[in-house]
Amino acid sequence: MLRTYVWIHALVDACLRPRRAGSGRFRDEKGQTTAEYALVILAAAAIAIVLITWARSSGKLPAFFDHIIDTITSGAS
Repeated sequence: MLRTYVWIHALVDACLRPRRAGSGRFRDEKGQTTAEYALVILAAAAIAIVLITWARSSGKLPAFFDHIIDTITSGAS
């Protein structure tokens, strides 16, 4: 019985004890933010490529730019 109590107490103590900096499974996370930024940029680039490909194939891109140019030139007169 005492052995079980000591084992449980040691387990709980180990789980609740504040961890020292640099200990644990993930000790070095210096590149974590950089990796996350890189993944976000890659995802944004992939979405942009899909949208540009769709706009070119559907003919919407030239119509969009024609509308922008017409709006600018009519507003400048």
